[in-house]
Amino acid sequence: MKRQTIAAVALLALSGSAHAQDSLSAAQAVVKAATAPAAKWGGPTTGPKAAAGKTVIYVAADMRNGGIQEVSDGVKEAGRKIGWTIRVLDGQGSVSGIQSAFGQAIALKPEGIIIGGFDVVQNASTIKQAEAQGIKIVAWHGGPKPGPMPQYKVISNVTSNSADVAKVAADYGIVRSDGHAGVVIFTDSAYAIALSKAKMMRDEIKTCPGCKVLAFEDTPLADTSTRMSQLTTSLLQRFGKKWTTSLAINDLYYDFIGPPLISAGLNPAGPPVNISAGDGSTSAFERIRAGQYQAATVPEPLLLQGWQVIDEMNRGFAGKPASGYVAPVHLVTKQNVDLDGGRHDNYDPANGYRAAYAKIWGN
Repeated sequence: MKRQTIAAVALLALSGSAHAQDSLSAAQAVVKAATAPAAKWGGPTTGPKAAAGKTVIYVAADMRNGGIQEVSDGVKEAGRKIGWTIRVLDGQGSVSGIQSAFGQAIALKPEGIIIGGFDVVQNASTIKQAEAQGIKIVAWHGGPKPGPMPQYKVISNVTSNSADVAKVAADYGIVRSDGHAGVVIFTDSAYAIALSKAKMMRDEIKTCPGCKVLAFEDTPLADTSTRMSQLTTSLLQRFGKKWTTSLAINDLYYDFIGPPLISAGLNPAGPPVNISAGDGSTSAFERIRAGQYQAATVPEPLLLQGWQVIDEMNRGFAGKPASGYVAPVHLVTKQNVDLDGGRHDNYDPANGYRAAYAKIWGN
């Protein structure tokens, strides 16, 4: 009986070891695919010609957020190409500020409003007011899933597939730790997409037998400059060397994580190895390139998405359905930060999207 018990235990250990290796191998495959250069343009190649003389307002949740600002740059660039008047209003990171900016946008009576990084559900009543006045609505990061949101009168929500983004970020954490990550996750529950992405990262880490989620920290993006230093110090005190990996829903958290890590005498390259599941800010690219307190980001092609927002709006003006395009997930590390679209401190894939959209619009 004793021999059988020992054999059973040994078999279970081997089975567990095989499961851990399978988990690590699967994560390695995901990371390898995500770090490859961008493929040729896989988005729409047909659609309505440019509607003439439109005015569109981009209502930003917070222009201090690098991702939101970068999308606005793409919107303005595409707006010039299609021949529209583009205006940007800043919600300045507060619920009241966003509501005020959206109300101002409605009062200006544009043909279209772009939701720039705030939750559609929380602003459903205001969006309904705009729609009732014949204003077309397209969102960027207005919800956790890409595509049309007909119940909220939103033509399309332009975003990456957050499940894929979360998986790639978490899998890189698994790979960098060789399957032994002790993870702290940073999120902001004020944004549905942020909370959803964070939960998916947590779930992916739990598929790794040798990994553990140490903490799930809900701290507002708007307060990172004042909160991250003390929070980081507290986490170091709580977990010490067990904290090997950070996963954040946005690069902004790492803008302020460096000083307390420096004070603690920790290696700039980690641990903790800091990984972001979006959006790919200029400061994030600089940190990754220098190996200074951020190892990776899963950037969205923000300029491309700005162009896509304009294209989706144009389809709405023409009464046509959304394009259905979702940009592939890409992982930026120190090894590929200066390749493909990383040359200008943002991820701007060299896949020909500008020419493709201009051709669709007849410009």
